[in-house]
Amino acid sequence: MAQSSSRTRPFKLDEIDLNILDHLQTSSKITNAMLAEKVGISPPSTLERVRKLEQRGIIRGYVALLEPKELNKSITAIVQVSLGEHSHENLTRAKKSIGQFDEVLQCWHTAGDQDFVLHVIVSDMLAYETFVTEKLSTVAKIANIKTAMVLRTVKQTTCIPLDEVNTGD
Repeated sequence: MAQSSSRTRPFKLDEIDLNILDHLQTSSKITNAMLAEKVGISPPSTLERVRKLEQRGIIRGYVALLEPKELNKSITAIVQVSLGEHSHENLTRAKKSIGQFDEVLQCWHTAGDQDFVLHVIVSDMLAYETFVTEKLSTVAKIANIKTAMVLRTVKQTTCIPLDEVNTGD
């Protein structure tokens, strides 16, 4: 899907756009005809709006949300990584390496006590140990790795709240 320079030219969202986004966030498998009916415009107009939202990079993609435990991925960890050296080369190497690990679902480069926060998912503790000792610890000049094991997911959503989005009014 094409990305455009949405940072240089603001894209004004109206109530219909927000309604489309709201419906797609909760059910991306909805047909264009059903979406059009729900937002109150014609199917061709709906399709055109969805395509514009995709082209602007507001809609980045469509995914199926999988149940990790059903796929033998029962361990979730939040991992904080602090680098021992903050050179551009070391940061670049760390970002590139971490980005290639299948176990890492999300990686944030952060400000504060840690340089990176990772959302990691593995099958068991042995797999986590292997990930840390054979992959993560070999990435770059790492000073510290801290792990918080997730006991239970209390809330998980992919829906971004749209109630305070600037509509350009």
